Amino acid sequence: MAKGAGKVIAQNKKANHDYFIEETIEAGMVLTGTEIKAVRASRVQLKDSYVRLRNGEAWIINMHVSPFEQGNRFNHDPLRERKLLLHKKQIGQLVGAVKRDGYTIVPLKMYIKDGYAKLLIGTGKGKKDYDKRNDMRQKEAKRDMERVFKDRQR
Repeated sequence: MAKGAGKVIAQNKKANHDYFIEETIEAGMVLTGTEIKAVRASRVQLKDSYVRLRNGEAWIINMHVSPFEQGNRFNHDPLRERKLLLHKKQIGQLVGAVKRDGYTIVPLKMYIKDGYAKLLIGTGKGKKDYDKRNDMRQKEAKRDMERVFKDRQR
């Protein structure tokens, strides 16, 4: 694997289904020793997690990191809030995005890059039910077209 390329640990597939993602930012995380070992073992779930801005800092909430098997009494709380490492300018952009009506910050994927755990977060506006149905319809049409072209090439 090339230096700088990230190994994907977890993805939030519901994020693209539930939100129109407009802007993405890469953030580092403050993790304890047993947490990073569990992350490297791909024991992370981003399903219901979200990012909250508090006192000029970004925190990820509801991200589940399973306890490390060999982590005895020093193991971590699986659902604890974890601080995200961002520049002030990036936090300012996030604050401006959240102040707009209907926008939220959602984690998209977690990966290891140059030995550090990184989280790709995105600002997105919530989709309505008809938007989700329209996206599914377009996806299905694209899949059908690809199937037809594949059959023609035989």
